[in-house]
Amino acid sequence: MTKRLLIRGAEVVVTMDGARREIAGGDILIDGGVISAVGPGLSAEGAEIVEAGGCVVTPGFVNTHHHLFQTLTRAVPAAQDAALFGWLRTLYPIWGRMGPEDIRLSTRIGLAELALSGCTCSSDHLYLFPNGARLDDSIEAASEIGIRFTATRGAMSIGESKGGLPPDALVEDEAAILKDSERLVAAFHDPNPGAMVQVGLAPCSPFSVSRELMRDAAILAREKGVRLHTHLAENDEDIAYSLENFGMLPGDYAESLGWTGDDVWHAHCVKLSEKEIDLFARTGTGVAHCPCSNARLASGIAPVRRMRDAGVPVGLGVDGSASNDCSHLGLEARQAMLVARLKDGPAAMGAREALEIATLGGARVLGRSDIGALEPGKRADLVLWDVSELPAAGQWDPVAALVFCAPIRPRAVYVEGRAVVQDHNLLTADPNRLNEQARAAIARLAD
Repeated sequence: MTKRLLIRGAEVVVTMDGARREIAGGDILIDGGVISAVGPGLSAEGAEIVEAGGCVVTPGFVNTHHHLFQTLTRAVPAAQDAALFGWLRTLYPIWGRMGPEDIRLSTRIGLAELALSGCTCSSDHLYLFPNGARLDDSIEAASEIGIRFTATRGAMSIGESKGGLPPDALVEDEAAILKDSERLVAAFHDPNPGAMVQVGLAPCSPFSVSRELMRDAAILAREKGVRLHTHLAENDEDIAYSLENFGMLPGDYAESLGWTGDDVWHAHCVKLSEKEIDLFARTGTGVAHCPCSNARLASGIAPVRRMRDAGVPVGLGVDGSASNDCSHLGLEARQAMLVARLKDGPAAMGAREALEIATLGGARVLGRSDIGALEPGKRADLVLWDVSELPAAGQWDPVAALVFCAPIRPRAVYVEGRAVVQDHNLLTADPNRLNEQARAAIARLAD
């Protein structure tokens, strides 16, 4: 049974509730993994007391797009200065040498890093399964780290010989993809509030799967009540491929195959047109905004201000750790604010809006109404950010400092009322051991 906790005396509690209240000196009472009260001066007989002085408390960050398997291919020399398609062609052969233990290790590393950046819920898009690897491997590893996990069953079915981008050795038979997708939903998907594991269906991209697989995945997802995810409109090459092969823009292609709606979210969307933005807003189709990856691959700056103003659901994604090359959502929130200003001026996005996108926005994109805010009835996923440390010294606004002055370290991270990070230390894995295992894996993969 999860302990009864009273988080007491925070410098500020950032609720992200309907009124976006910020409570100076606020407390949070947690019962059975659920928030039961938020406000100043709370008391609870018999509760474990967590002193939050010197901390800003926020909802946990939500990561809406990742490829955790890529954690073992950070800063690969030949891919450091490539755009998307060249970057992929460089890395496909390395990924093809991975196996189940590499998937488990890379998942542990990426989720450990995310937890230490204040993330309490992450999605993952695993779209290749070399040498016997399965989505089961990443789900197993995620359970060890202890944050919520949306595991999406990705796939590639169109290899180079049929005009696709990936090598033929990394693509799968489409009937087998759909069969395994059905198996995974039955085995792991939990539709209930407070779910620690959910499953989505995620054919990789329009340039690596067929129209038929996109259509059939959408039909299956709706039959099973799970969400849909893919990459869309990531850069100019992506747009050119869509026009040449489908005769339409990516958003129109997605709509033609059933890939719009409030159960769908697309990664990147850097090159969405005004018409496509309006389509997404009208249908409630979500976007995983990945500003660091978009900059790393020189894909461009996504029109997030226009999306938000139109009503498109937007969350943050760190993307794969080979195209970022880190899994730090605090840095992603900062980058989101900065590139929005670079594109649309200094008033385009403030720190509080960046925090909203990182928390409530991400929860909405993943279809999680049970997280993303600190209010009674929500799950107790929260972060105590230590604004008493040097990176925040001199700040005049502790909430804005979380974004302007990032990275500020979490003093503690709670998921379902259970500590995953405490006193700045990860409780569920040894980072030094993970680093040692990563070095050994890289030596093997480089051979």
